[in-house]
Amino acid sequence: MRAFYADHFVLPLPDGHRFPMAKYSLLREAVAQMPNVELLEAPSATDRQILLAHDVAYVQSVLNGTLTAQAQREIGFPWTPGMVERSRRSVGATIAACKAALQDGVSANLAGGTHHAYRYKGSGFCVFNDAAIAARVMQRSHTSALNVAIIDLDVHQGNGTASVLAQDESIFTFSMHGERNFPFRKEPSDLDIGLADDTTDEAYLNALDQGLDELSNRFKPGFIIYLGGADIHEGDRLGRLKVSKQGVLERDLKVFNFAKRQQIGVAVVMAGGYGHDITQTVSVHAQTIETAARFTTTQHG
Repeated sequence: MRAFYADHFVLPLPDGHRFPMAKYSLLREAVAQMPNVELLEAPSATDRQILLAHDVAYVQSVLNGTLTAQAQREIGFPWTPGMVERSRRSVGATIAACKAALQDGVSANLAGGTHHAYRYKGSGFCVFNDAAIAARVMQRSHTSALNVAIIDLDVHQGNGTASVLAQDESIFTFSMHGERNFPFRKEPSDLDIGLADDTTDEAYLNALDQGLDELSNRFKPGFIIYLGGADIHEGDRLGRLKVSKQGVLERDLKVFNFAKRQQIGVAVVMAGGYGHDITQTVSVHAQTIETAARFTTTQHG
């Protein structure tokens, strides 16, 4: 399985910043030990690709360093050239993973899942919306009409994705998230399932079964982009759910098996993970990547 990384393009953050930047390089180190995964440097998304999901004035303000102080606060990152390049690469990695998954059945971005970015602004540690951009890149490069399902199982609702794609009937947005968690103003996805605080494995997995059934009944996907957040895990300091590591594994298997039954490709991106213990978060993310690699259908190269 091909997996794309961009952690060596550093987003410099001040001391004490609450975003767990270190997890990306730690995850790449863990994935490097997996014999059935090929690590590749992420390409940089082009301006034209980014503009498929974002307003030109917003993109220019990011690229030119003219974001207002308020806009930077809402994103959660101070503007730097490193922020711009890392954001481009994170999107480029999702695009590359989608293209690889069309050939191999499954591929991964060891970053991404920036689902709080709106068309005209960034938010919640998200600058550009990688899933929305990648879905539209795929549709434009595919020889026939390609319906894309975005299955967002980060603990936080994919509000930016829902907003960007609200009028797009060719992309189905499914978000299952903590109902009382950030963002506190939700945007309507095509399918939303809000979970109560302290939801455990059984209830979580039952809700996911219902969601995948409804997705299948309402939409015929030709490809899936899967946000496999580690922040549903019981050890996450922001998640507020009680899903075990085994429960996360069963969640991932349900999504990959769903794609296998449909005989379609799936690109998995990391999304969130904010554990009290960063090594635990990395372990949960690594489990998702290792599980994905079991579903590769062809040998690359």
